Amino acid sequence: MHVYTDEVQSKPVRLIVATCKNMGIGKNGQLPWNLPKEFAFFLNMISSVSSPDHKNLLIWGRKCWETFPENLLPLANCVNAVLSRNLSSVPRHAQYLCRNLPNAIRLGSTLPLSEDIEIIWIIGGVKPYKEALMHPWCDLLYITKIMASFDCDTFFPSFDHEVFRKVDKKKGTTSGLHLNFNKMVIMVTTRGTVKIKIEDEEIKCTQSFIFLGTEKD
Repeated sequence: MHVYTDEVQSKPVRLIVATCKNMGIGKNGQLPWNLPKEFAFFLNMISSVSSPDHKNLLIWGRKCWETFPENLLPLANCVNAVLSRNLSSVPRHAQYLCRNLPNAIRLGSTLPLSEDIEIIWIIGGVKPYKEALMHPWCDLLYITKIMASFDCDTFFPSFDHEVFRKVDKKKGTTSGLHLNFNKMVIMVTTRGTVKIKIEDEEIKCTQSFIFLGTEKD
């Protein structure tokens, strides 16, 4: 018999997003572009775990969840929490319904779920992104920048570039960060070692940027 407590086990909270030149991320609730390779990379990132016993917790805003292709669900190695103040039941294919982002993060960082969760990924939209950028556990922001202009009505929130510092892929190191840019990127920060997978294959008309979080007060 398991006896669960409210003890919190901190988990890495990470954001992943694709933006165009002016930081646009959506138009009428949809992606303004069609980049299958970038989308495949996104799916690979959020579903990658270091052990078959682990899973990632994906936190979705309601609108973001409702516009995700249903035929791709369920996602391998993923547990889904949808944020909504108005829904009365857990959406189809999701496992949890949470009223706000702090509750969703706490869900993944307390027993019994914390035993299995490896990374907490914030999938969108704007409000969850904005709140997550301020969270003390947020240690990585992965932006795919599409080097073209699109008509957008939704934009990624601005963030402090002193708190999130861009990794220089050419130099391979920045601010005490040690990197190996092959299929695996190893990042050493004050919070420990971060490992993420990146693709060798270039995406046409895009550039990828990794921003690492520094310690927050």
